[in-house]
Amino acid sequence: MIEVRNISKQFKVHQALNDVSFKVEKGSVTGLIGPNGSGKTTLIRIMNGVLGASGGQVSINGLDPFRETENVLALCGTLTEQSGLYENMSGRDNLIFFAEAFGVPHAKARIDELVALFELQDYQHRKVGTYSTGMKKRVGLARVLLHRPSVLFLDEPTNGLDPDGIQMVLRIIRRLNQEENMTILVSSHVLSQLSAVCDRYIFMEKGRKVEEGTEQEIVNRYLTTPRIEVEATMPDGWMALKEYKPEVISAYKAIFQLQSRDEIPVLLRRLTAYGQVYQARILGSDLESIYFAIREAHHHE
Repeated sequence: MIEVRNISKQFKVHQALNDVSFKVEKGSVTGLIGPNGSGKTTLIRIMNGVLGASGGQVSINGLDPFRETENVLALCGTLTEQSGLYENMSGRDNLIFFAEAFGVPHAKARIDELVALFELQDYQHRKVGTYSTGMKKRVGLARVLLHRPSVLFLDEPTNGLDPDGIQMVLRIIRRLNQEENMTILVSSHVLSQLSAVCDRYIFMEKGRKVEEGTEQEIVNRYLTTPRIEVEATMPDGWMALKEYKPEVISAYKAIFQLQSRDEIPVLLRRLTAYGQVYQARILGSDLESIYFAIREAHHHE
């Protein structure tokens, strides 16, 4: 488990983090969300022991990264936006070098496993300096997995990847979590990608934690007056529900503005009584819409 208690970080006159506290349960995938400059990368660097905090405490599976840095680094894998690879060496030679540095047992077998996992077979003997950004990202992720960490910190892991590469990384995150019970904290500004893998979310704004919870918990807090888009066949027309004042898009589609989430099942029962409902969805309930709602709510704090 990861526990962050009242962490602050001051860089001269800049307050990068201000009294941040949260817990990440063992075996969960948690999304760290926030705009550039919100403190995400600084927070990850503090959690893995690379950077000291100005105040507060961090515990990684019971270890203090400030006092037990080597033990925490052995426990964790961290991928930052910089791949940390030697560009004049091949991808495979980089993995061999870092495997020796970590003291990875059965290094050749582990490297072969990761090369296959990240589909690097055709590129492993080329110099890293010739790689695309996405290829460097894949080798970088293989590097941080060499020593089989139980905790993984991923800072923008899909930046620079093409759609196939993005799907590969998301698939690997799910696999590591489900098959190896790995605890994963992943930051990204592409929120649709986080929604595909995360159990919970932590929202950062100007160095502060402003919100956290599951997607459903956060939707319930911020989407109190939902707009419902309905696709249906209504023999008597949409005015059969005129008390809802539907916004008619076409003969087969309309939008209903409700005053609470409790009204949704009532509306759906009324709709099925008058016609055939093919689809109903809550507008603005995706993670990106909720993110902007949170930012707006905390904009003046």
